[in-house]
Amino acid sequence: MQVATEIKSAQLYTQDELAPIFGLSSFWFERARWSGTGPKFVKLGRKVVYRGSDLLEWMDSQTRTSTSDRGAA
Repeated sequence: MQVATEIKSAQLYTQDELAPIFGLSSFWFERARWSGTGPKFVKLGRKVVYRGSDLLEWMDSQTRTSTSDRGAA
């Protein structure tokens, strides 16, 4: 997966831009915001954007050593 090479730390992204990069649906990002399980996001008025640095940090937090590893609590 080339996600880390496509995400630039200082850039802002919309969920529609991120969906094909991560192989997820745009709606996945909405659900993740509602449930608080996705990457940090920024609200600019009504617009929601994601900072590249937050996406990379979130990706690092998703690292697991096995399928039974739940990660940090």
